[in-house]
Order: sequence, then structure tokens, then C-alpha cells
Amino acid sequence: MANVTIRNLDDGLKKRLRIRAAEHGRSMEDEARDILRAALSTTENRPANLATVIRIRMAPLAGVMLDLPQREPIRYAPDFSE
Repeated sequence: MANVTIRNLDDGLKKRLRIRAAEHGRSMEDEARDILRAALSTTENRPANLATVIRIRMAPLAGVMLDLPQREPIRYAPDFSE
């Protein structure tokens, strides 16, 4: 088993950890170990790229229908030869 030392821990954070450990009936070390285990045991499936993130975010909106203007015939290039 490896050992980890956490330096410069905020006093308020340490106090909250101590209270949480007491509520669960265990030591601060065991509580910190449980918090780390829970936080790191979840596997997040992150989208591969920005387009996927946008598609997922916009999916509930079911897309947007736009009124497209009628197409006009192709214009001929001006003749500057004169």
C-alpha cells in the first residue's frame, strides 16, 4: 500500500473532513480514503470532440427549422471588355 501526505490543507476543509468522519464513525484518514475511492471509481465517458458536445447539448431542442429563401437563377458575370 502507498502512503500519501497532503500538505497545506485549509483549516475549514480539515474541520469538515473531521466532522464528516465522525458522522460516519471512522477516522479522518479512512474518511479521506473513502472520498478518494468514490471520486475516482466513476468512469466518465467524455465526448470525443466539440461537435459531439454541441450535438448532445442541442439534442433536447430537436433541431431548428429555418425558412430557406427561394433560389434565384445564376447571374452572369459582367462584361468589362468595352
